[in-house]
Amino acid sequence: MKITRTGFLTIPLVIALIAVSFQNYAQTYAKNGMVVSASRTASEVGKNILEQGGNAIDAAVATAFSLAVTWPAAGNIGGGGFIVFVNPAGEATTIDFREKAPLAASPTMYLDEKGELIKNINHLSLRAVGVPGTVAGLYMAHQKYGKLPWADVVQPAVDLAENGFDLTWTLFQHAKRLKDWTDFPEMARYLLKKDGSFHQPGELWKQPALARTLSKIRDEGHDGFYKGEVASAIASYMRERGGLITEEDMEKYEAIERAPIKGTYKGFDIYSMAPPSSGGIALVQMLNMMENFDLEKIEFNSTAYLHLLAEIMRRAFADRAEHLGDPDFNPEMPVDRLVSKEHASRRARQLDMTKASISDSSRFSQLYDPMNTTHLSVMDKEGNAVSMTYTLESGYGSRMVIEDLGFILNNEMGDFNPRPGYTDSEGLIGTPPNQIAPKKRMLSSMTPTIVTREGKPVLVIGSPGGRTIINTVFQTVLNVLEHDMRIDQAIEALKIHHSWLPDRIMYEKWKLSPDTRDGLLEMGHTLREVNGLGALMGITYDAKEGILIGASDSVRPDGGAVGY
Repeated sequence: MKITRTGFLTIPLVIALIAVSFQNYAQTYAKNGMVVSASRTASEVGKNILEQGGNAIDAAVATAFSLAVTWPAAGNIGGGGFIVFVNPAGEATTIDFREKAPLAASPTMYLDEKGELIKNINHLSLRAVGVPGTVAGLYMAHQKYGKLPWADVVQPAVDLAENGFDLTWTLFQHAKRLKDWTDFPEMARYLLKKDGSFHQPGELWKQPALARTLSKIRDEGHDGFYKGEVASAIASYMRERGGLITEEDMEKYEAIERAPIKGTYKGFDIYSMAPPSSGGIALVQMLNMMENFDLEKIEFNSTAYLHLLAEIMRRAFADRAEHLGDPDFNPEMPVDRLVSKEHASRRARQLDMTKASISDSSRFSQLYDPMNTTHLSVMDKEGNAVSMTYTLESGYGSRMVIEDLGFILNNEMGDFNPRPGYTDSEGLIGTPPNQIAPKKRMLSSMTPTIVTREGKPVLVIGSPGGRTIINTVFQTVLNVLEHDMRIDQAIEALKIHHSWLPDRIMYEKWKLSPDTRDGLLEMGHTLREVNGLGALMGITYDAKEGILIGASDSVRPDGGAVGY
């Protein structure tokens, strides 16, 4: 695998791209830096930071804060997530800023007197809100690895919120949907004008309350969010409406730097997120299993190929469900065993290439994240690379916004196992590693990933998509490393998803041929079509030509790869 494709551009023209980027349909080419996110406006902010002498961490932080303004469905300061970072020396680290359960949380907090799960309480109530981690994570990443002053990387987001930006068609469509959320009046008017009318596409949308909150963060850093006025306002909002988060919860929240999960695939080094994300372990495990099969003899996206992918996914997700959770509460998780080549070989030998396996809910379990998250990828001219995924969990989180502060609250507590000891075939899980406990971080599927060769980043990738994230990243990594695809082709290619439970393959509508579909059914698979899986944001690096190539998934029409 060379990662040298350049579309219709000639090599001399590509080499000439010193000060500007050039977009070839879904791909953008640049020499000095690249930012890819779900919002072109936010990507432009990150690119500007790189031009000002900032590094990839500075650009990622600036882009993330700007996404809190321009992509409110998932960009956030009220949620949490993960950063994977590789420096020019090839050294990798991660920042864990996953949300935490409040001090008042308990394993049975979502059950009624009969021990039954109360409908929607763990997703659409203030008890679904975890202690936010985004600000702490971005601050830690910047203080340890950034170059520019903190205020310089936050200020662009303040400007976007205060001065406004042109409302996109996508946000206009969101506004029409949110207006129907009458059970959540603050959210229903979130994207509207004061008189209740809609901003039209292209009109300025200003967010003065969010600008004030971002200004506090700009001026006071970590403490501007976790102490003082902002923390007090969050705690007051919770007390008045039956939530659990207190000033003590806010003050005690800390991000954590963790060692990444590291794997290898045919000469490439894979760096991804460790628990409390399950993404890195599952990704490495699946790539390890793939090494046991001769892919030159299995046609890409044939019935046999998709069957193989689904069976590998099934096994990785079964292990995920049984073993993984917050490492601070589960010190005996078998991480080394799960990512070993030996374990993958044993799993691969159990795979029957002629028929589907059976997922048994009495033996294993499966955890889910909802579908709305966002990802950004950054590389700079020095060789720093950042892969960052963060989330509110559901689209627009808990559907609750603190209007005086201007940001939306997450509903990440829904990622815990809500009913201890109860597992069913539809994916409700009760295994111990991910049961609720005070200060515990809920398990995640986020899979921010950086692939290197000889210590140099060659692929930065990640995606939203809840439980589908792991599998969309897995397939995209395979598409680039194994099938030598351009990054835009790798992102847009057919994706499938199997999560062990429910026992079915989800596949992207319109991309699966009828013959392949029939072949999978004959093998015993249950199929479910969906409009799309994931929204990948990726960068590849052509070391021979010194060219960064970025692409944003077409399912995010507001997204963009921006370089210089």
